[in-house]
Amino acid sequence: MKIEKILLEQEDELENDHVSSSRKTPLRKDAFEKSDDEKISLIKQKINDILDILGMDLTDDSIKGTPKRVAKMFVKEVFGGLSPNKKPKASTFTNKYRYGEMLVEKNINLYSTCEHHLLPIVGKAHVAYVSNGTVVGLSKINRIVNYFAKRPQVQERLTLQIVEELQNILNTDNVACVIDAKHLCVNSRGISDTGSSTITSEFGGVFKSPTKKQEFLEYIQLSTDFND
Repeated sequence: MKIEKILLEQEDELENDHVSSSRKTPLRKDAFEKSDDEKISLIKQKINDILDILGMDLTDDSIKGTPKRVAKMFVKEVFGGLSPNKKPKASTFTNKYRYGEMLVEKNINLYSTCEHHLLPIVGKAHVAYVSNGTVVGLSKINRIVNYFAKRPQVQERLTLQIVEELQNILNTDNVACVIDAKHLCVNSRGISDTGSSTITSEFGGVFKSPTKKQEFLEYIQLSTDFND
C-alpha cells in the first residue's frame, strides 16, 4: 500500500508538471513504422473502447461513426504535424533587393493541442526575421507554424521549434516569434478561467537588442483592419 501511495503521488506530480522536457517533440524511434491506415484502424478501436467504457450507445446513428472520424482526424489533421513527410518544403531566395529591415508575418492563426490533456490551444503567432542574404516565401512561414502546431504540444516548445526551423532555413539567428493563445485545459476545465491567455516568446540574433525587440512588439500591435 505504501508503494502504491508513492506511485500515485508521483503520478499526480507528473500530471501537474507542465515543464517541457525537450525542445524536440518526444517521439519513439518506431513512431513511423505503422502506416497511416494502420494507425487509424488501431486508434478507431481505442476510441470505441473509451466511448463504450463511458457508457455510450455505439449503435446509435449519431455516434457509431465517431471512433473512425476521431481516428482519421488524429492521424490526418490534428496530429498530422508529427509526420516528417508533411514538413513544408521552404524554398529560399537571394535577397536581391537588399531589404535590410525586419519582415513581420503577424496574426497567423494557430490551432494546436495541449499534450497534457489533449485539449485545444487556439491563438495567434507573430513571426519576424531580418535577412542575412536569404528570404523565404511568406506563406511558408504560416505553413511552418501550422506544421509544428499540428502535434501534441506545449506552447514553449512550439515557440522554440518555429524559431529554430526558420533559423535553419534562413541561415541566420535573426528570427523572433511571439505566441498568444488560449488553452482549453485552463479555460474549460480545472480552474475554468475563460478570460486568460498565455504568451510565449523567443528572440534570436538582432532581436535580443532591446531596440529591435521593441520595434517588433510595436509592429504586432499595429491595426490590420484595412477598413478603418
